[in-house]
Amino acid sequence: MEYDERLALFRQTRLNPFDRGEEEDGSQGGKTTLQQEARPELFSGTRMHSSDKTMDLGLAEDHFSRPMGSIVASDIEQLKLAIEECKKLILELPEHSERQKDTVVKLIHLRLKLQELKDPEEDEPNLRMVLEHRFSKEKSKSVKQTCDKCSAIIWGLIQTWYTCTGCYYRCHSKCMNLITKPCVRSKVSHQSEYELSICPEIGLDRQDYRCAECRTPISLRGVPSEARQCDYTGQYYCSTCHWNDTAIIPARVIHNWEFEPRKVCRSSLRYLALMMPRPVLKLKEINPLLFNFVEELVEIRKLRQDILLMKPYFITCKEAMEARLLLQLQDRQHFVENDDMYSLQDLIDISSGRLSCSLTEIHTTFAKHIKLDCERCQAKGFVCELCKEGDILFPFDSHTSVCHDCSAVFHRLVIFRV
Repeated sequence: MEYDERLALFRQTRLNPFDRGEEEDGSQGGKTTLQQEARPELFSGTRMHSSDKTMDLGLAEDHFSRPMGSIVASDIEQLKLAIEECKKLILELPEHSERQKDTVVKLIHLRLKLQELKDPEEDEPNLRMVLEHRFSKEKSKSVKQTCDKCSAIIWGLIQTWYTCTGCYYRCHSKCMNLITKPCVRSKVSHQSEYELSICPEIGLDRQDYRCAECRTPISLRGVPSEARQCDYTGQYYCSTCHWNDTAIIPARVIHNWEFEPRKVCRSSLRYLALMMPRPVLKLKEINPLLFNFVEELVEIRKLRQDILLMKPYFITCKEAMEARLLLQLQDRQHFVENDDMYSLQDLIDISSGRLSCSLTEIHTTFAKHIKLDCERCQAKGFVCELCKEGDILFPFDSHTSVCHDCSAVFHRLVIFRV
């Protein structure tokens, strides 16, 4: 047969090379005969492998049909029935057979389709406001996140989820209307202070044997739900509000200089994380005796006092302003404002030794600029008014003393002699 004639016959019969064959044999008998005449090479031999080929080509992903292909699942209830029927079929088929493997694949597709119907991604806004939470729609497909509301895994591939830009509260799109806890960021903004009593427990009876956050019935015996204590608030929570996360407790640090993480509820964990860099701890008022037992605190206090004495030199020095020397402390802005306020992060870094190393290096850089590199800063030095001898003195030198009334600088030993 000539090429033109075969092409004309092909167009007449509208041949689909991916036709599934036996499923349409009953109703398309005459058409199939014409197709076989047009392309005998496609239909020669047995046709038992045609469905397998379409499966390989990805054309068998009919998510709405039951495993036997008899009923179309058009809604969630029918999908659930199809899934149950698919499970039964998997158990009935021979183990490790090809049909069983194909049915497992079909089950996976059915479940994914069911999840898509439960959590539609269409028309989901990018920003949503709920109880002062500012939720932003996430685009990450990571499956390692957990919903803070229902404690279930967030399947990023098929589920829409949001993160609060203020307190980093994560939840499914479907759980947002169930949120009852306001954003912790608002509490940090309006009430920046710690609970300074160590685990202030009031007892389950004062809580009416209910979770302090969601009011779910709880008990220490775990019936109906396990009661978990938060070491920061001292209150008891259910397993949904308390995931046994751990955090360093400010009260234990200030009173005991103890940095062992303790179990806290989810809301306390977020609050402590947001409060970590905030300088709200005035140690000399809360626990002044701490300086008698922690030598590192005394060292840091002296370095901070020296930096405050250096600050006037930098503010009036053009070279220092151009070099932006004070920006070396931009992560700890309170260090150039006062010497008595500390953040919890400061105390953690003091305990580990990191703050002492970094602050000593910055102190050395500042002193080098004033005493060696800059002539303008050197010209602002002092001469001891008592002995009128020796080198130029600066108020941050270790061997000098400063008059509180006139800010004059003297040798410390000379003052003691006088």
